[in-house]
Amino acid sequence: MGGIMFKNKAENGLNNICGKKIYELRKSMSPKMSQRMLAELLQLNGVDVDKNAVQRMESGQRFITDIEILTICKIFKISANELFGCDF
Repeated sequence: MGGIMFKNKAENGLNNICGKKIYELRKSMSPKMSQRMLAELLQLNGVDVDKNAVQRMESGQRFITDIEILTICKIFKISANELFGCDF
């Protein structure tokens, strides 16, 4: 394949670029939302994840699907651009 490099990770080596923002959003809730509570809200919206999956998302150890991203945006009432920290 002659030197083609595929980038499946963020520049910092993490498997996602929005995990830190998910953590910040969760902690900014009043009262603070636990990882378990976020997992339960995701499950109520049809996304099959548990507390450990949320922890791995936030720490950048886990890829996050587009379905999960859209559901997280719905839960926190934000746009995908806000979640990714993008202005485009």
